Amino acid sequence: MSEATKNLSLSFLGAGSMNGAILRGIIASGHDPQLITATVRSDNRAAELRELGINVLVNEQDPEANKKAAASADIIFLGVKPVGITQMCEEISPSLDASKVVVSVAAAITLSSMQAHLPADQPVIRSMPNTPLMVGAGVVGISPAASVSEVQTKLVIELLSGSGDVHVIDEEQQNALSAISGSGPAYAFYLAEAMANAGVAMGLDEKLSIALARATVAGAGKMLADPEANPAALRKAVTSPKGTTEQAIATFDEQGIPKIIAAGTQAAAARAAQLSAELG
Repeated sequence: MSEATKNLSLSFLGAGSMNGAILRGIIASGHDPQLITATVRSDNRAAELRELGINVLVNEQDPEANKKAAASADIIFLGVKPVGITQMCEEISPSLDASKVVVSVAAAITLSSMQAHLPADQPVIRSMPNTPLMVGAGVVGISPAASVSEVQTKLVIELLSGSGDVHVIDEEQQNALSAISGSGPAYAFYLAEAMANAGVAMGLDEKLSIALARATVAGAGKMLADPEANPAALRKAVTSPKGTTEQAIATFDEQGIPKIIAAGTQAAAARAAQLSAELG
């Protein structure tokens, strides 16, 4: 982590699963916890976060907690539910200026929706993280507004890199990214679930079948974690001519599995666009 990034004051408004994972990833990367503030609704969550060495403000005790946290930060991560993002933007607006960057980790909330509730030309970034951020192996797609400088974008990328891979994309690509990486972990879990069920159907003990499916999918994931890994090449390397794996892949193709996956991701992207319209 660069010195410029290490010296940033950060605030996390809401510390649920995603914001919490980002926060922990940033600390693990070497950021000083004393430069981090988080706001939570109640004391139950506050005690756990204070063990990390960060400053925690409780909304129930201080109605101005979110405004104070925003005022003290260089970069503000909005981690409340999508339905509450625009209200949060309005709440913290008096505490903002052009030197601060607002980063939303809420799904489906567009830049224009946030900008309508923020000061004019406020630097704001829309992001789409996924749940493997919780284990430092996530994917985040970010779309900076035109008001975000190149330097500000690089600082946010460096911060988020503590939890996984970061990709800068046009906002128009957010729904597609959401369909692949945002929802994608569920597809991998679905595959493991189907493999385990198939093993049971062939006579394997249920616990053994689940263990085999879990370890196999997790192991394949580790192989794919290599930046140079190519999914098609890895698959071909396991698929010996006229072997058992080749027969399985041929059957998957015959059953239309690639088309089914494509249809599912398109449905996910369409639903993301619908949610954006509803929430916007």
